[in-house]
Amino acid sequence: MQIKRDYSQPFFSSRRRRRTNLRFLLVYGLALGGFLLFVNTQFDRLQLMALDVIGMAPTPTPFASWWATEGYNQFLAGNLEEAADSFKQAVAQQPNDVNYLYEYGRLLLELDEEGYPEQALQLGDRAIQADARDPRGYVLKARALVRLGDAAAAVPVALAGMELNPNFAPLHAILANAYTDIGRYQQGLGFGESAVALDPMDIEARRAYAYSLIWVGRREEAIAQLEDAVTINPNLTTPYFELALQYIAVDEYELAVATYEKVLSLDPFNTKALLRLCETFSRIREDSQAQGYCEDALALDPNDARVHRQLGMVRYNRRNYEGAIESFEQCVALGSDEIQCYYLRGLAHYYLGQCDQAWSVLEESLQRIEQLPIKEPILSDTREGLRLVTVSCPGYLADQIPTLPPPTLPPPTPLGGTG
Repeated sequence: MQIKRDYSQPFFSSRRRRRTNLRFLLVYGLALGGFLLFVNTQFDRLQLMALDVIGMAPTPTPFASWWATEGYNQFLAGNLEEAADSFKQAVAQQPNDVNYLYEYGRLLLELDEEGYPEQALQLGDRAIQADARDPRGYVLKARALVRLGDAAAAVPVALAGMELNPNFAPLHAILANAYTDIGRYQQGLGFGESAVALDPMDIEARRAYAYSLIWVGRREEAIAQLEDAVTINPNLTTPYFELALQYIAVDEYELAVATYEKVLSLDPFNTKALLRLCETFSRIREDSQAQGYCEDALALDPNDARVHRQLGMVRYNRRNYEGAIESFEQCVALGSDEIQCYYLRGLAHYYLGQCDQAWSVLEESLQRIEQLPIKEPILSDTREGLRLVTVSCPGYLADQIPTLPPPTLPPPTPLGGTG
């Protein structure tokens, strides 16, 4: 038997090629399977990458931590509304994170708009439920209670937080506010001082201590604390308003004006600063400048009843009684119950010889004055206006000036005190 071979085809190289082809096919199959597995597990990500290449990728949703960082940066820049919006987004993503709940609640209280203190109170409760060992929830709840006018209820809440961390400066600060509000001034002073000692860079500690100092007549020391507060964060406008009021209290009007102008340099559209400048210039009888600031404020917000009231007072002082009546009527139309919009309007009607309107508005003013905790000198001015009507207006010569009912006396204190 003869074996014929084709020597043109090497025997060993042919076998090696077949083995190589099999290995290639095996590796290729594994690679293809791995690729398909990767595509299947990473499909969403690869789809976004492809869409991004052609400019059609959706905007990514930031993480809660990104929103918190953005909120903190906005706060440092003095943009409180933007900061609150950012922390609101963080809370929406992480509803049980005390860090976000606390900062969002603090910003709501700083903004102090209608309904915000109630929201901050709820956030404080949520923070306590999320972590009862974290004192920040107690701080937030106590601050909200103080803002809502219930300082007595705030004290035990803050003291509960003190049991967790007696060296947390914000707890001392809110206790300074709460004790001062319920008339326990020495305790308020003590907690205000300790708040600053624990954290000299805490703006709330400085403001709380200043608040306690004001109530015991140590105004110059309060001013020093507020000056330190505005230095800590020069972009935060709220302490400037508090500082300017104290400058006015010690007759430092130039400093007050400079402080409000600082606010406007930070926020040119701040109607509150424009209103305060109007009030300050009116106080020193610079009525022309006062009117300009009030008109600037109304150009920004024509529905601010407080500005209409103040503009009416400026016009009244300038004996522009028609203009004063117009401003006061707008003040009332916007829902304000501020007494100046009533009794000064009645007096303006009298000076214009409009006896019926004067008598009607002054009578209504007298009824409103009855509800005021401090009635003088407004009561005397209103009664004088009614008297002038009975003297000068023929139709009212025989009329009797209405009088307020006698005040209701409090019940006698029981023997031995109230306990």
